Amino acid sequence: MHKLGDYILDIAAGPFGSNLKVECFVPSGFPIIDGANLRGFKVTDNVTKFVTEEKARSLYRSIAKRNDVVVTISGNVGQISYIPFNSKYKEYLVSQRQFRVTFDTTKVYVPYLIYYFHTIEGQHKILSFANQTGVPALAQPLKNFKNIDVQLPPLSKQKQIASILSSLDNKIECNRRINDNLEQQAQALFKSWFVDFEPFKDGGLVESELGMIPNGWKVVAINDVFKINIGKTPPRKEAKWFTESNEDNVWVSIADMGSSGMFISKSSEFLTDEAVDRFKIQMVEPNTVLLSFKLTVGRVAIADVRLTTNEAIARFILPDEFYREFLYLYLKQYEYGKLGSTSSIATAVNSKTIKGMILLLPTTSIIENFCNNARPLFEQIRIMQQESYRLAQLRDTLLPKLMSGRLKTTM
Repeated sequence: MHKLGDYILDIAAGPFGSNLKVECFVPSGFPIIDGANLRGFKVTDNVTKFVTEEKARSLYRSIAKRNDVVVTISGNVGQISYIPFNSKYKEYLVSQRQFRVTFDTTKVYVPYLIYYFHTIEGQHKILSFANQTGVPALAQPLKNFKNIDVQLPPLSKQKQIASILSSLDNKIECNRRINDNLEQQAQALFKSWFVDFEPFKDGGLVESELGMIPNGWKVVAINDVFKINIGKTPPRKEAKWFTESNEDNVWVSIADMGSSGMFISKSSEFLTDEAVDRFKIQMVEPNTVLLSFKLTVGRVAIADVRLTTNEAIARFILPDEFYREFLYLYLKQYEYGKLGSTSSIATAVNSKTIKGMILLLPTTSIIENFCNNARPLFEQIRIMQQESYRLAQLRDTLLPKLMSGRLKTTM
């Protein structure tokens, strides 16, 4: 048994808040890692915050490189990922809520270590020095992280175990890239029909409050077409309403939508039947389209099972299932920045605003025809997502068994 610090070459926290203020952010430049990039084993490249190269270099101790490990200090504690060698960027600035670690790769195979820290045992070791009151945070994070006891197998064994698990992750990543491409195809088709109006220009365009639109189309409030309701959260102080069992009711959060893909059937928390009955929480059926409208505005997903959501998510009930593809893509391209009446859209948008959103409504026959063209893309995405869920379940089943030695590998 060794201290983790025995294998660490360098470790440093993200910059102090005063050194990385909102006014430092720029539209593009040097990427910043935050909690949204640490949802899995690898740091993801869905980066939304950047600083200038000059600003990043002034905070050089907080710059993480490929094969470095990044750990969340506060908020979603327990998050730990590594920057893969095929990452989009060579370097990243970690945020105020993370720290970065460089390991001695003659003794540690970094992917193996990350897999270990995603086991129940590994998570327990990280969370053992988290505070239990207020905003979750790791106490003395760098010191305590270095003091974690670990027992690593030989490097060759680490690589062998990680290789088995990585093969599953690689297939999941391949599926994700395919789905991204399929959704881009669907978005291009939507743009051609409902933004550029390519198939309908011969029928003539007429003036509307949205500009020139095809003759016969309408501009309406979105709740004139779709029944919209809002999710609900039981009292958070009463833990008995919440579970981690997928046998209970799927209860979707904005974070769940951020990691789900187009279709959503899983959640990080669940509600008991008693909670649903006691607080009159309304469930929604498959094919309901979900839209986040608080804090993070504009995430869209399609319910793939019967589920419910928290109060930050609006649920759009379809008048007919062939509206599904049209509505999903309409909400994905909607300019939510125009909804807010204050400087912060995150605080300006409410359920009344969502129900009053403007909808450019084609004829029913056009929407149905669009569905016939777009649905094969959506169904292929759903099939790939379901396969990825099964692969992830297999990986998570194998993970503790391989780490503990209960499942043997051949050398």
